[in-house]
Amino acid sequence: MSRTYRDDMFIHTFEHEYTWLNGFLRNVRRYGKKPAVIDPVTDRSWTYRELNAEANQLAHALRGDGVGKNDVVMTALMNCPEFAVSYIGPRKVGAILNLANFNLSPFELSLLIDFNQPKVFLYSAEIADKAVQALETSKYQPNRIVIADNLKGVPVPEGHMAYEDYIAGQPEEDPVMDFEPHIYDEVLRLGTSGTTALPKSVPINDINEVLSAHDIIMHYPLCVKDICLNTTPWFHRGGCHVGGPCPSFYVGATILTMRSFSAKQSLQWVGDYGATFLMGAPPSLEILARTQEKSPVDLSGLRGLVSMGAPLEKEACIRYMEVLTPNIFNGYGTTETLWNSFLRPYDLPEHAGSAGSSCIDDEVRVVRAYEDHKAEPNETVPQDSKTVGEIIICSPAKSTYSYIRNPEMEEQKFYKGWMYTGDLATWDEDSFVTICGRKDDMIISSGENIYPTQIEEVLSGHPDVADSIVTSVPDPVRGQAVVAYVVPRREDLTVRELVSFCNSSDHLPPYKRPRYYRIVEKIPYNATGKKLHYAIKQQAAEDLAAGLLKRS
Repeated sequence: MSRTYRDDMFIHTFEHEYTWLNGFLRNVRRYGKKPAVIDPVTDRSWTYRELNAEANQLAHALRGDGVGKNDVVMTALMNCPEFAVSYIGPRKVGAILNLANFNLSPFELSLLIDFNQPKVFLYSAEIADKAVQALETSKYQPNRIVIADNLKGVPVPEGHMAYEDYIAGQPEEDPVMDFEPHIYDEVLRLGTSGTTALPKSVPINDINEVLSAHDIIMHYPLCVKDICLNTTPWFHRGGCHVGGPCPSFYVGATILTMRSFSAKQSLQWVGDYGATFLMGAPPSLEILARTQEKSPVDLSGLRGLVSMGAPLEKEACIRYMEVLTPNIFNGYGTTETLWNSFLRPYDLPEHAGSAGSSCIDDEVRVVRAYEDHKAEPNETVPQDSKTVGEIIICSPAKSTYSYIRNPEMEEQKFYKGWMYTGDLATWDEDSFVTICGRKDDMIISSGENIYPTQIEEVLSGHPDVADSIVTSVPDPVRGQAVVAYVVPRREDLTVRELVSFCNSSDHLPPYKRPRYYRIVEKIPYNATGKKLHYAIKQQAAEDLAAGLLKRS
C-alpha cells in the first residue's frame, strides 16, 4: 500500500517493541527503588528492581527446563508475590502464562493440564493435595512441578520442587532473548466458564495486555503514586487486569497481595498502607459495608472503590456511596473482552443499578434476541429502558475474538467483530445499559418473560434482606413459577414479611412476584462475583421435591 511517508521503522517498532514487558522494564529503570509489591502477611516488599531480578531468576530457571517460544507455563496461585513474579518471568523467554483457577477440583485441574500441556506448573502450597491428585490422574506430565507460597511449611510432595530452590542460584540479569517479540503473540491464557468441566481457554495477546492496561489507567485514572488492593483472585481477568499486576506494573503503581478476602483486613490495610484503589466483587462490597458500619475506619484516602463481575444493584450502590466512599466505579464485561461499559462516580446516583455506558475504545449495543440465530450488529432494540435484547460488544483493543482449539464456541460467540454475550439488557437514550439476566436464566411464566435480576433488585430494597437470588421451578399451570432465595440481615425475618413487601412493590406486577421462598445463609457465587443462577435452579428443583420451599 502506498503511503505519504516512510512507514517501515514505525511498523517494526510498533509491532515488536510496543509490548507489556517493555512497559514494565521502563518502570524498572524509572522507579527502580519504588515498591512494586507489598505482602502484608509476611511483612515483605519488592521494589521494581528487586521484582525484575526475581522474574529474571524465574525466567532462567524456566529456560533451563526447556521452556521457550509459545510453550505454556501454568500457575494455580493465590494472590501472592510468586504470582507477581510469574506474571513477568515467562514473557522473558517467550512463553505463554496460563492462569488456572486454584478453586478447581482435582478432576477439572487435570483436564486443564492435559489440554494446555504446560512444561512447568507452579501452584500454591495451600492446594498441594489437590495439585497432587490432579497430576496423578492427568495423562500429560509437566517437565517441572513447583510448589510456591508455602507459608505453613507444607511438605514438598515427591517429585515436586520448592519455589525458593527452583530459582536459587539463577542469574538476576535479563536473559538474552532468542526470539523476536510481536504484539500479536499470545502471552496470557485465561479460563472462562463453559458447559463442560473444561473451561474455555481465552488467548490474550501482547497488544491486548498493553491496551487493557491503558484502559484501566485512563478510566480510574491510575498513576505511579497509587497503591492497589484487588481482593478478587488474580487468575481471573478482572483480578489481573483491574488494578492487579497488568495495569499496576505497566504504570508503575504498587500492589498489595491478599490471598483470600477479609473485609476487616481490607479496610485495615487501606489505612495501614495508604491504598488508594480497592477492588472487589459485589458480594465483597456488601461485606465491606457491613464491616465498616460495625467498626468504621478512615477511608478518606480511597480514590476509588471498584467493582466488576456483575452490575451493582441500585440500592446497594447508593448504600456503598454513603458507607464506604462516594468514589464508586463499576465495570461490566467478559473474560474475553475485559470490561466494556463503565459506571463512574459522576454517573451516580442517577444511573445507579445500571452497568454504565461504553468504555472509551469499546462499543456496547443491545440488539434483538432470537432463539435460532444471531441478530445483525445493527439490529438494535429501542433505547427506551423497557425493550429487552442481547448485549453485544465490540472491543478490538482488548480481545483476540478467539478461543484455543474451540471453533464451535468461536462461531457461537463472535460475529462480524462483535462478541455476543448471552446477557439480556435494556438501554436508555444515553446508552446506559441495565442487565436483566442471561438468555438461559430467563423465566417464562404464563407466557410472560421474567428476568431474575429485576426481582432481586426489588428484594434488595427490603431493609432486612442482605442478598437474594431468583430462579424458577416447573409449574403445571404457569409452566414455570418464580422462586426467591433470600439471605436475611436478621434471623427472625419471615416469608410472610417478604410476601407483603413484594406485594406492595410498584415494580413487581403480580405475575412476577415469587410463588416460593426459602431463607438461607448464603447464595452461590463464582470467583468473580456473579450469581450462579444455573446452580440455584438445580437446587430449587430438589428443594421443591423435598418440601423446603414455602409458598407465598
